[in-house]
Amino acid sequence: MSRIGKLPIQIPSGVTITIDNDSITVVGPKGQLVVPHLSDVTVAQADGFAVVTRKDDQRIAKAQHGLQRALLNNAVEGVTKAFSKKLEINGVGFRVNGGGQKIEMLLGFSHPVLYEAQEGVTLTVEKMTITVAGIDKQAVGQVAAEIRALKKPEPYKGKGIKYSDEVVLRKAGKAGK
Repeated sequence: MSRIGKLPIQIPSGVTITIDNDSITVVGPKGQLVVPHLSDVTVAQADGFAVVTRKDDQRIAKAQHGLQRALLNNAVEGVTKAFSKKLEINGVGFRVNGGGQKIEMLLGFSHPVLYEAQEGVTLTVEKMTITVAGIDKQAVGQVAAEIRALKKPEPYKGKGIKYSDEVVLRKAGKAGK
């Protein structure tokens, strides 16, 4: 039995879940998300909880059991609290400005880098910190990863874009004679 899949999902007040054959719609105070309904599992709602069970003990059903529960839990959490990731920019001459859907960054290249986030994700900038927020966990993580990939942190001086909780292991430079 899947350790993740067997846990029930608590449905907070103000959140409604509609289960169809091919999709599950989660509507809450922050917005609406659609989760695919995987073929080898069933989702049932009762007493303020959603429970995911698998149809049989085939390998694919076991794999989809935990996945379906995790996707549904992330959708419920997203429409109630939303998700966010913080990115820090470190480096002399590095700057960032903008907000909303578009930001402009100076990252030591010969030109400014313009980044436009996908629909449903907002970017807020304060000093040298970018906050990526939205209700879809996958979209928030994808946008944060794309921004970080523009200038990954380097190990010698620590310059670049990193997650706020990321630890960059520093290396010693060349040893002089």
